[in-house]
Amino acid sequence: MERRRFLGLTAAAAALGMTATVAGCGALGGDDGEVTLRLVAADYDLTGGNTTKKYWDGLVAAFQASHPGVKVQVQVESWDDVDRKVAEMVEAGQAPDLAQIGAYADYAAAGQLYSADELLSIPVQANFLPALADAGENKHVQYGLPFVASTRPLFYNADLFEKAGVKPPTTWDELAAVAKKLKAEGVRTPIALPLGPEEAQAESLTWLFAGGGGWTDDSDRYAIDSEANVDTFTWLKDELVAPGLTGPIAPGKLNRKAAFAAFARGEVGMLNGHPSLLQEAAKQGIEVGQAPLPGVDGPAKKSMGVADWIMAFKQNGHNKEAGAFLDFVFTDENVLKFAGDNDLLPVTVTASTRMETAPEHAKLRQFLKALPTAQLPPVGKTSWAKVSETLKQEMGKAVTPAGSPEAVLGSVARTASAAEAAE
Repeated sequence: MERRRFLGLTAAAAALGMTATVAGCGALGGDDGEVTLRLVAADYDLTGGNTTKKYWDGLVAAFQASHPGVKVQVQVESWDDVDRKVAEMVEAGQAPDLAQIGAYADYAAAGQLYSADELLSIPVQANFLPALADAGENKHVQYGLPFVASTRPLFYNADLFEKAGVKPPTTWDELAAVAKKLKAEGVRTPIALPLGPEEAQAESLTWLFAGGGGWTDDSDRYAIDSEANVDTFTWLKDELVAPGLTGPIAPGKLNRKAAFAAFARGEVGMLNGHPSLLQEAAKQGIEVGQAPLPGVDGPAKKSMGVADWIMAFKQNGHNKEAGAFLDFVFTDENVLKFAGDNDLLPVTVTASTRMETAPEHAKLRQFLKALPTAQLPPVGKTSWAKVSETLKQEMGKAVTPAGSPEAVLGSVARTASAAEAAE
């Protein structure tokens, strides 16, 4: 079972105060009076637009207006590529000053990142949701700064369910039965199973939790090829993929972004969704229903939480400038702007408190309620970036007609064991 990393806000954290103020940044800029920070950031736009770039452009313009001597250049990359491109930059000795990506621990362990203490003002650092701050630690020092969070319930197309005369499933057997009825009604993809390279590690973990497994055991050691995990993928292969219930695109070729877009077009009956899908579905007139994730014998006992990270590399020596920029990034206004625009969850105490009561964020409150029992992947493990990348490339193979869940999980487990031994 996955080690429990709960995301919820605690009373002790709330007692730190509901308003974080940004400390003065002091003199900024290099010997020539100006420093340029390079930020590589992930693209959150589900429709192929440029909303992520617009967000950063607006934030950077506001920051630069109040911080003469510091310029920020932002490079936005798709989630398919962003982790790999940052890794290639670091390998080539051209690390960006800042990276907003999926994993931080390997860079922290290699001594390549500034710690939060070296970057942030005390009020800003103290304002992170406690479990997210803990998950950003490597050897008890925080290097990963949580950027945004989400939880993953089951989403379903309410109109398609009504036409098929079905209700939200609570068990896997019910889920398969509902998918068969949707298929009989002509639904193109009764249940989407995006195991393509964009986010297969997270989609897989959602199912593993529902099946009583996880990527790690109670001792936080990898348990990738556990009996529970093999059983889960065997069920997915035999009961969903083989009968054609996952649609015309093979799961290993289907990315999350494409699955979400198909759901928003009304072509998908069910999928494991997250809040960012709500906005696009609403734009296209899709009524989204939500339900707890089905498990083997009833609703899943735990669900997955996800946090994405932002970090600052030491290579260029710009900790003062990077810290001033990050203090600005984590103001309530900017945190809520990005989270609200993308239907995601804020990572700070004060922004979460405001979202809980703000009418414009009412549709996200149920996701905030799920945070206390949601659990993260093993992001604090130095080996996680390599293991996660391997999972992205391999998990789709486990459910192909000729694929073997046991063989695929066993292969990834050996990779994980080797990576863990090298930590």
